[in-house]
Amino acid sequence: MEDFARTLADFVREHQVWAAPIVLVLAFGESLAFVSLVVPAWGALVAIGALIGVSGINFWPVWIAGALGAALGDWLSYWLGFKYKEHVAEMWPLSRFPTILPRGEAFVQKWGVPSIFIGRFFGPLRASVPLAAGIFEMSYWPFQIANFVSALVWSAVLLLGGDVMARIATWLLRAV
Repeated sequence: MEDFARTLADFVREHQVWAAPIVLVLAFGESLAFVSLVVPAWGALVAIGALIGVSGINFWPVWIAGALGAALGDWLSYWLGFKYKEHVAEMWPLSRFPTILPRGEAFVQKWGVPSIFIGRFFGPLRASVPLAAGIFEMSYWPFQIANFVSALVWSAVLLLGGDVMARIATWLLRAV
């Protein structure tokens, strides 16, 4: 996985115009229930965030692209849960991880709408909370508000986290 993140970051460094579309796709995949279990993309998102300050990539379009991709991934996961209900647990790759969906269901039942915001920041919950929200038919607009607000915050945290780490590393290298 590290090689994937490094290769993608190298590509973005050389082709900065692709930063926003790549971040959109990565965030979408990271937030889509089935894809995020197979290809976690957060490492690549942090690596691209590290390029923002050191290579001159404009933060705003990359941030918005990350948030939009994450929100669309959760929206599609919600829709899949709403449409297919408990049958999504039988679909691959969720069928290979039988505890993920019940954990997401318990989390949604306990926390309600705030579970959408909280779940975005925790790996396996990120894959199952939107599905569970759809299965339980969480009200559409409260789900979407929590979805988009959390996507904006999540995208900023990953990208700025990478940027801050890169600045600290640069500072340390100069100081040593």
